[in-house]
This record gives sequence, C-alpha cells and structure tokens, in this order.
Amino acid sequence: MSAVPQAREPVLLRDDRDAICTLTMNRPQQMNLLTSDMLAALQDAFNAISKDRGIRVVVLAGSGKGFCAGHDLKEIRALKEQPKIEKLFAQCSRMMQSISALPQPVIARVQGAAAAAGCQLVAQCDLAVASEAAKFTTPGVSWGFFCSTPASRWGATCCASARWKCSSLET
Repeated sequence: MSAVPQAREPVLLRDDRDAICTLTMNRPQQMNLLTSDMLAALQDAFNAISKDRGIRVVVLAGSGKGFCAGHDLKEIRALKEQPKIEKLFAQCSRMMQSISALPQPVIARVQGAAAAAGCQLVAQCDLAVASEAAKFTTPGVSWGFFCSTPASRWGATCCASARWKCSSLET
C-alpha cells in the first residue's frame, strides 16, 4: 500500500451516448451497496437527468459480479441512533421516488445479485433486463425485515395483480 493518498474512484459513473445515459454503480468490491454516498450520487444524477432534454432513456447498471446488495449494514450499525437511521432510509426513499418521477424511462441492467434494497431498486425502474446470472432476493424477510421505501407497496400490488391475472387465465 502506498503512503501517497490514491485518487478514489467515483461511486457512480455516468456515460452519455446517443441520448442514452448509463449510470453504473461503481463499488464492485462492496457489491454496489446503497451507502449514504451512493444514495447521494444517484440522487444527484437523477436530479440532473430530469432536467436534461438530450437524454431519452436511462440505464442503471452495477459494476462487478453483483448489481446491488442493498443497504450497507455496517453503515447502519455505525449510525447507532434511530433518528440517524431514519434519515438514511428517508434519503433512500427520496432517491427511489426520483426514479419514478423522471420523465425518461429507467432500465435496470442486472448482471448479478440484486438483494434487499438492491432488488427494490430494480423494481423501482420502468423495465429490467436481467442476464442468466441475475438473482433477486430479499433475505431480510427471514430476519423479520421488510423494505419500506415506496416501491415495496407498488411491487406487492403489481405482483398480486399479476398472480390474479395469471390464475384467472388458467381457469
């Protein structure tokens, strides 16, 4: 390790080409966790994109093997106080809501695991394209946790509606 401070890679990369904006979460060693820094970077990017008439579509991707493993439990544990934790979850809710408020469609490009809030991030997008290696999981359910940001209710409603439609077609 060098004694000279190294330039830190940005947590989010933006690449604009032919009216397509690709946002790539860039913390592959941490499975692109939704830290407060990542949430802020995503929020800033979505705010800028919402005003950019040159962008027609947004692709949200993750670098490395995983798309996004959800919240950083170490960061949450370090916050210790309920008001600080609630502030982090409010930040996440705002970011998730900004996706649906965008005038441009958002496509999740999922190449690996999308877990917990990372799975919800995919659900918040208008469309998801998943590789054969993609996995979707909400492991917190086994511990008594449930995602509480806005997409969770929307996702539950859509899934229930889709099950009803599928079961009504079978009869």
